Amino acid sequence: MGLAAERIDNLQLIRQSARDFAETHIRPYIMEWDEAQFFPMDMFHRMGEHGFLGVLVPEEYGGAGLGYQEYITIIDEISKVCGSIGLSVAAHNSLCTNHILSFGSEEIKRKYLPLLATGQWIGAWGLTEPNTGSDAMRMQCVATPDGDHWVLNGTKSWITHGKSGHVAVVIARTGELLDSRGMTAFVVERGTPGFSAGKKENKLGMRASETAEMIFDNCVIHKSQILGEIGDGFIQAMKILDGGRISIASLALGIAKGAYEASVKYAKERQQFGQPISNFQAISFKLADMATKIEASELLVRQAGSLKDAGEKCTKQAAMAKYYASEVSVEVSTDAVQIFGGYGYTKDFPVEKFYRDSKLCTIGEGTSEIQKLVIAREALKG
Repeated sequence: MGLAAERIDNLQLIRQSARDFAETHIRPYIMEWDEAQFFPMDMFHRMGEHGFLGVLVPEEYGGAGLGYQEYITIIDEISKVCGSIGLSVAAHNSLCTNHILSFGSEEIKRKYLPLLATGQWIGAWGLTEPNTGSDAMRMQCVATPDGDHWVLNGTKSWITHGKSGHVAVVIARTGELLDSRGMTAFVVERGTPGFSAGKKENKLGMRASETAEMIFDNCVIHKSQILGEIGDGFIQAMKILDGGRISIASLALGIAKGAYEASVKYAKERQQFGQPISNFQAISFKLADMATKIEASELLVRQAGSLKDAGEKCTKQAAMAKYYASEVSVEVSTDAVQIFGGYGYTKDFPVEKFYRDSKLCTIGEGTSEIQKLVIAREALKG
């Protein structure tokens, strides 16, 4: 068997494993968790035991040692069942864990990666602030040197696992405002004096994925907790976001597939005027558009993943995948509600949740507008 065929077989096994886990441990509880805005920590610990929380982490650090194609597949399958859980898996893997893997010292990697990769600990990643979303270089969270330590002050907002995460990678300003080399990344453990959780957001969708503030009030961090070099934090964050955009694109892809599959099933079963509504061109053409856009989304996501696996630059392709897949996710889930009609507007059927969850994909880890800026900038370089 050739390497390509072997990888396809492995992908199928991984897809089935993620699908079985989602059907057994997630699907029975999705509306219960959604209504209560409950973050299922115990389920995430179990997910870690299956290797879903250290997908890209080498085996020597307790991870699964897989690549981006496998990672895309896992996020896709989980998100077909629940976008909230898909989002948390994506944020844990691609942001906090991947930042430590990519830029941490050997000591830091050996300290934190085994805990994160096995799901014993859940990770958070702090870049966004109340007044700096897309405009991250104006951040007000500041770290000032004090001997062998740094003192961190400020607030990070819209942070996945901002309350329950056991450890966070935090990017803080250590230099001048608007200086791309004036920010540094720190690893901060929960329980560190001066590090607390603030407001938990009450969201439209993704309600079982915790989003909260992280507050730093004279939080003292030893210099050994710095990732990479002082001043490299923003540059690191931009590189991490390339992988993060592939994650959100995979999340969007899964949500779109979930909404589409529910729509196909319903259209075959729902009878009007003496026949299934799938027989009507208005519905069948809608399904055709959904299927085509999903296929195109997956090709873009897989292309970006292939470049990432090969160690090649993927900034433009990741932005394209994230932009297109997230917009398609909203379009497909909107059409799904329409196909379901009145039932689609109720919580007794799955598409209203796909509809609510999908919108976050066009906002998180860089809005669609920011993706267009990135794509245009990269396209005009030539």
